[in-house]
Amino acid sequence: MLFGRRRFGSELDEEMLFHREQAEKDFIAGGMSPEAAKYEAMRQFGNATRLREKSHEVVGFKMETVVQDLKFALRQLRKNPGFALTAVLILGLGIGASVAIFAFVDAALIKPLPYPEPTRLVAVNESTELFPRNNLSYPDYVDWKQQNTVFSSLDVYTGNRFEWNTPSGTESVHGLQVSVGFLGTLGIKPMLGRDFHAGEDVKGASRVVLLRYGLWQRRFGGRRDVMGQAVNLSGVAYTVIGVLPKDFEFAPRDIAEILVPLQPTTECELRRSCHDLDAIARLKDGVSIPSALAEMKSIAARLERQYPDSNRGNSASVIPLSDSIVGNIRPILLVLLGAAGLLLLIACVNVSSLMLVRAESRRREIAIRGALGATRKRLSGQFVTEALTLVAAGSVAGLAVAYAEMRGLRGLISTDWMAGMPFLGGLGLNPRVLLFAACLSLLAGILFSMTPILHFRFSNMKDGLAGGGRGSAGTLWRRMGTKMVVIELATAVVLLTGAGLLGKSFYRLLHEDLGFTPDHLATVNVHLPENVAPQPAQQLAFERALLERAAAMPGVESAAAMDVLPVSCNCDTDWVRFVGKPYNGIHNEVNDRVVSVGLFRTLQVKLKGGRFFTEQDDANSPKVVLINQAFAQKYFPGEDPIGKKMGDTNLTPDSIRQIVGVVEDFKDAGLDQEQWPAEYEAFNQSPGSYYSLVLRTSQDPGSILTALAPMIQAVNAGASVDWERTMEDRIDDSEAALIHRSAAYLVGGFAGLALLLGVVGLYGVIAYSVSQRTREIGVRMALGAQRSSVYKLVLGEAGRLIGMGVLVGLAASVGAAMLMGKLLFGVQAWDAGTLVSVALVLGASALLASYFPARRAASVNPTEALRAD
Repeated sequence: MLFGRRRFGSELDEEMLFHREQAEKDFIAGGMSPEAAKYEAMRQFGNATRLREKSHEVVGFKMETVVQDLKFALRQLRKNPGFALTAVLILGLGIGASVAIFAFVDAALIKPLPYPEPTRLVAVNESTELFPRNNLSYPDYVDWKQQNTVFSSLDVYTGNRFEWNTPSGTESVHGLQVSVGFLGTLGIKPMLGRDFHAGEDVKGASRVVLLRYGLWQRRFGGRRDVMGQAVNLSGVAYTVIGVLPKDFEFAPRDIAEILVPLQPTTECELRRSCHDLDAIARLKDGVSIPSALAEMKSIAARLERQYPDSNRGNSASVIPLSDSIVGNIRPILLVLLGAAGLLLLIACVNVSSLMLVRAESRRREIAIRGALGATRKRLSGQFVTEALTLVAAGSVAGLAVAYAEMRGLRGLISTDWMAGMPFLGGLGLNPRVLLFAACLSLLAGILFSMTPILHFRFSNMKDGLAGGGRGSAGTLWRRMGTKMVVIELATAVVLLTGAGLLGKSFYRLLHEDLGFTPDHLATVNVHLPENVAPQPAQQLAFERALLERAAAMPGVESAAAMDVLPVSCNCDTDWVRFVGKPYNGIHNEVNDRVVSVGLFRTLQVKLKGGRFFTEQDDANSPKVVLINQAFAQKYFPGEDPIGKKMGDTNLTPDSIRQIVGVVEDFKDAGLDQEQWPAEYEAFNQSPGSYYSLVLRTSQDPGSILTALAPMIQAVNAGASVDWERTMEDRIDDSEAALIHRSAAYLVGGFAGLALLLGVVGLYGVIAYSVSQRTREIGVRMALGAQRSSVYKLVLGEAGRLIGMGVLVGLAASVGAAMLMGKLLFGVQAWDAGTLVSVALVLGASALLASYFPARRAASVNPTEALRAD
């Protein structure tokens, strides 16, 4: 007991003795003799032993009772190892899957951002019809910052690459250019040194740099005297002023190792129509996101009226910063959480079914215990203890499964993607995840406790003594079991349909017509710093020398360059206007790409009209441009675009270009994005310092990747190289492919488990039904029934359950598929092929599982069956 049993008994005896003595005195005072008074007091007081036991029960919770129940529960599980191991395994799989997926949801969607008052941080962008969240131009940022009254601070950032020049060589590092209040908006202070000062982000200000902790450790060994030291970044001297905290992260650009002030010095930053910045802001106290959005839209509307050419159609977007970080992976996490929840539901239904079967097998035991005086409350306590013991074992197994699944799921995410998701760095069994697991375990414990309690509450336990309750109890179980198995099968149909649709989407995604031949293509990104080749002529000379050297490599058939590789994005766009056509000021937005002479031949893209670029299309020749078929169909419907001219929205003379060719559409955008009109400028007329080298090889393209960096730096030692990949690897590692592949594989895994558990559940119901109807089957066969009729009887029952489960599941599947519509590509939620396939797979599997108990039923010996009780 919670307090000493002996002490309680001693005090209880003293109390009872006191009351008897008082009663004796009262009787003596009333005229009774002492002996008669003593007898009457004892008779009136009652049986002391019984009163003592009742007092122990009234006191309530008794530790020895719990220990007894626990020991008995463990003995019961040891006596039934098959039941125990099956239940623990099923429950462990269900809890483990749910906890593992919840851990990802917690890390991405629930855990607050690692900044002070993170709910006040928002991502601020411009918004257009084509780009709901578009980059800002620097002049628009300045106006938004000055005119808004809803933000306590508003700052911008953009990524850049720098060449870290040292006596030992050059290292390419990713950097973040920010306005000076950027860290203040986040609420972050350097761990060493100082933050940027006001004025350090204006043109001509001194150049200063903040180091990320990792770079500080790697480059400077963690020395604190690094403050004030000069470093050479892309030929410019910067002064180190601080080191960021070790745990600093900024997911949108977390690969950045240095931070420098954004000084508006480039041509793009001086032009209102050039959008290359992202913004973050901190809301003022009491300001909501909708009110902030309303004001920013009002400011955008004023700027549109003020600058109708550059700002036509521009609005504003204000969303929580956390949403902007995890927006791409939110759909897949929610789908996976739903799939894990459905799998857990099937697991719980299956374990509940096992509990009912086990309760039915213990009917005689429970009836005997009740006849010997065990109350329903006492028996319920035993059921609760047994359920909690089972759940405790299942939860431990579930946590082990969850840990293993978390490691496996992280392995599905590429290193490049992980760099943009630092919030997954702390993924694990943290307190929130453990609390979630505890809640699941508690709910499971309640469910499994109530299953046998309710089963015996609505049945007559006394029937168990005579064995006469078997038929009614079996009927009750069959009714409950059939409902449970219908739920299991319907849930399995939902998961199988989801997996089928996602798998079909992924297949169609990977087999989307790209418009070019991606195999045997090797690619690498090349960056020539401004200090190495500041003039266009120098950039062009490097590109020509590079392509000549690359084409001469063993196994290389052709080489070309392109500033944005295929299967990247609908981005880097241009506004165009056509000479001789009416213009109403709208923005004709097209993808803008700069390509070398041999690009289309290297990609094996066909020419549909006109000609390709030639080496004569250089700075001394009239500007020319190629367009794709989507461009021609949209802007030149029913006419030949060859020879037509176009330029910027003002048709400035320097922007005028003549269309000399139309190429077949090929995938500029992501795999799951639509084909946009695209223009292709000649590199010879518009050279740049950052582009990708594309080589078509006669051998495995992966075999030459390691030779690309040395070859490029042999042409110019100042050039930096990164992301050597085959084109097929780039496609496989793209955002669209990763999301669709992960969703298809994971939901497919859940669906496979759901199918297995659903089929096992159906087998259990049919097998139990056969065991309960052994006598009936024996009578039928004794009266002349053929084995075929027994097969028909059993499989007919199974068929009805399968039919109901499939029909309910298919109806629910369409609704579930519509909810995950963002993850579907090229298929509809009601895809008939998928629905029919799922019905056939589940139906065939379930009928196969039902065949075995049917065969056992058909093999019943009528004589033995009639003797069965």
